[in-house]
Amino acid sequence: MDHMTLPCLQDCIRRYHTLIPQLEYITKPLPDFISQAEAGKPDALIHLYENVYPLLEKFLWSGNADFHPLLACYQSLFREQETLIEQNSRNDRYNFILSITVADRPPHLRACLESILQVCQLYGYGGKTAGYYDKIKVIVAEDSADERNILRHIELVNEYRQRGLNVVHFNQPEQHELLQSIPPPLRERLGNILTTQPKEKFFLKGQAANRNLSYLKFLQLTKDRNKTLYYLVDSDQSFCVNRQTATGDEAVYALNYFHCINKIFRDTDTLMLTGKLVGDPPVSPAVMTSNFLDDITAFFTTLAHTRGNQCCSFHGLPEHPANDAAYHDMASLFGFKNKDATFIYRCRLEGEHNHEACLRDFSQRLNSFFFGEHLTRKTFFSYGNGFDEIVPARTIYPGNYIVNYEGLKYIIPFGHLRLRMSGPTAGRLIQAEIKERFASVNLPMLHRRTTQGDFAEEFRPGVELKLESIDLSNEFERQFFGDLMLFSVAELVSQADVNQPFQKEVMTSVIDRKEMELLALYQQKHVAVLDKNRLLNNLVFNTGHWWLSSPVLADALHHVKNFIQNIEHNFSDQSLAYQQIQSSEHRAVRKKQIIEALMNYRTERDAWDRLFQ
Repeated sequence: MDHMTLPCLQDCIRRYHTLIPQLEYITKPLPDFISQAEAGKPDALIHLYENVYPLLEKFLWSGNADFHPLLACYQSLFREQETLIEQNSRNDRYNFILSITVADRPPHLRACLESILQVCQLYGYGGKTAGYYDKIKVIVAEDSADERNILRHIELVNEYRQRGLNVVHFNQPEQHELLQSIPPPLRERLGNILTTQPKEKFFLKGQAANRNLSYLKFLQLTKDRNKTLYYLVDSDQSFCVNRQTATGDEAVYALNYFHCINKIFRDTDTLMLTGKLVGDPPVSPAVMTSNFLDDITAFFTTLAHTRGNQCCSFHGLPEHPANDAAYHDMASLFGFKNKDATFIYRCRLEGEHNHEACLRDFSQRLNSFFFGEHLTRKTFFSYGNGFDEIVPARTIYPGNYIVNYEGLKYIIPFGHLRLRMSGPTAGRLIQAEIKERFASVNLPMLHRRTTQGDFAEEFRPGVELKLESIDLSNEFERQFFGDLMLFSVAELVSQADVNQPFQKEVMTSVIDRKEMELLALYQQKHVAVLDKNRLLNNLVFNTGHWWLSSPVLADALHHVKNFIQNIEHNFSDQSLAYQQIQSSEHRAVRKKQIIEALMNYRTERDAWDRLFQ
């Protein structure tokens, strides 16, 4: 940067000062700042960039900007600021150690690693040393059962190391060895947190156990506990967000995660920070089937008033306003008041095509719903009040949270139960303990449940694929009892001290009451799903619409029939999950497990905390 010419900043001012008038006002002292920087006092100039970023961000997401040129300008400013920081030896910011938990998901892992590399390249946080991005280290925490997938994960680690990402493979033998390094009496008390699985079967331990084992690796890699942050990531998430355009949604690297998170931990007393997700819903299909059937029925109802050879009309449709839980059948449980409204399917095909082509493409993605993809109710990024504002949190998003060294004590417990809703459950306990020091920020990640059109490489715990039959029973059961634990804990923390062991009598009373409430809600949803599924089947196959006589739609109709049959298989009275939920004996076993886990929570947390003293 010869003679402090600052080409990116100067170009930004020249190009955007008329569109963003305040930009010229705050940069008027630029010559004075440059003089100070050349005199060995660069702080004011470095800080000037911090005043520019919010102005560009607000305009970038206003809908009035030429998005991609402005985004490129915005990214270049960060790289220029990084160079200035490095030249003036001001690079004393936080180091990040990231952990990506992965089980049999090579395509997801590639997308996640690529996104981290892109953020490093586009924003340059911390600069490079010896070919690597100096302040970013990535752990790939292996939990795969298939040796072929483990080898592919290792290949990806090596590939991204060669491309400049400081990434290491945290394999299962090393995980087991680190676990054994804990003194036996303490290790025994941590079995429900870290796993008790034997060395010869040290895989598919579950996301919570595998994530908690990463904490042991964090301790091993930490050089300066006062200047290190720990970032927990799921493999099906990427460090980018989606934006809606006239032609569909688009993934963009528009958030400088590391820079913003560094500022928050520098300027506040936050211990744990979490961010939401955009894209596919972060919940099980078991609790979003009813509204999905509404949307699919609405699609076919609209389609019935068209012709197959007619130009596709599912483009350029008005955006439906949605709140954070629009995809959830029982959003009222979380305090949301969803209106009974359907969401319009937006065709993803480009170029000229007709309704037959739209239906073929739609049908090919329909069964991806059982792996968590929602075709009509994705969540899109909203800039809101920016990236600096933090608000009190009550839910941990397990694939998107950050802690400092002290915050390592606040884990996601109860992994041995293998229940869903572990993040919200842990969040209620943590919120009750550390209050506003557990915070949420508008730095979501893009969540993609599926990567393959034929699901051949999709792995989702609790979902079994057998030819064309998809079985949700395991995940469905874990969802119901995860809900039971979550809403029981939400009430418990309002009347008990989380720093003391919970009383069994109090827990039993709360859990019994929540059990009855949830059974009633699940029964309502059960009846609604079956009714809507029969309505959909009748609409598609028994009403004589044009698609039944189209010779090119046989495969598409087969996919739709398969979807309807899979709904019936998973939500009928004969489904295993429904029978388990209805079984008082099975519920008694699960409730006993939940009560024991809650009774042991304080003792296990005390044992865990000893690792960080």
